[in-house]
Amino acid sequence: MGLTLEYPTMKIRNICQFLMAFTLLAASQVVLAENTKVRVGVLKFGTVNWELKALKNAGFDTDNGIEVEIVPFAGGDATKIALQGGEVDVIVSDWLWVSRQRADGVAMTFSRYSSSVGSLMVGADSGLNALTDLKGKKIGVAGGPLDKSWLLLQGMAKEQHGIDLAAENEIVFGAPPLLAEKTLSGELDANLNYWHYCARLEAKGFERLVSVEEATNALGASGPLSSLGYVFDETWAGENADAVVGFIKASKQTKELMKSSDEEWDRLGSSGTIKDEGAALIALRDRFREGIPARDLNEEIRDAEIIYRVLAKAGGEKLVGDSAVLVDGTYWEGPGSEL
Repeated sequence: MGLTLEYPTMKIRNICQFLMAFTLLAASQVVLAENTKVRVGVLKFGTVNWELKALKNAGFDTDNGIEVEIVPFAGGDATKIALQGGEVDVIVSDWLWVSRQRADGVAMTFSRYSSSVGSLMVGADSGLNALTDLKGKKIGVAGGPLDKSWLLLQGMAKEQHGIDLAAENEIVFGAPPLLAEKTLSGELDANLNYWHYCARLEAKGFERLVSVEEATNALGASGPLSSLGYVFDETWAGENADAVVGFIKASKQTKELMKSSDEEWDRLGSSGTIKDEGAALIALRDRFREGIPARDLNEEIRDAEIIYRVLAKAGGEKLVGDSAVLVDGTYWEGPGSEL
């Protein structure tokens, strides 16, 4: 006579639930293992955080097989050092720096992020309506004498009007937020600043006398240039081609969201990602959208080569290093560049 073992129904149910939970956990771990981590170094309070946090909130990174990790830094030089040291995979910088790196034998490359650029801002009642009205004025310039926006604006003034802005005016160099405050207080007659500070000034009634995009067009470009891009090492890109494509695609999807959805901007404001509100938030939203790259890549590269030569002549080796021309490969033309 055989021995029959009977297990309580509850115990069998518990075992089944455990096995199901274990299977689901194992499956989730496999999915996570397939997502390549992409570490993006950014300024702690920089505007790039807006896109990256919108990207992660929408899940565009995991949708494209990657996991974006936002790594904050105190300054732009720190992000460059971190990229060169392998602490991060991607940063945001300009193509001048990338070209100089390539000229020095470091194979960095640049995928377009934004063509939003600064402007020369003046008060609505300043009586300043053209560059020719600036003689003898006090002009604030964000950055220093070799700031590329300042060099381009000077080039435009000389090319179109024969004006030497540096010689004929009092120039005050300084940090962007300080110059914005001095503009608001009336200490400056005009202020050449970064695009987001200009947008905030617009929200307070200031006007753009001339934009840096107008200056680049006056000096030979045929459309907007991406002043900033996502920068990464070609060796890393070669080893992580799927991650590069996934990151570029996720960035493009995020830009489409931020271009079409006012609600997403409201969410970024209410979450504290963007500290501005009201008219300032709207101005930032509109200027960000204007800067979403949309040009043919080859056309933009040709324009960048033209403007690089202008900047190389104006700023010399201190600005561009040893190369008088934009180094081949500065713009990323590998997998994902067609997106």
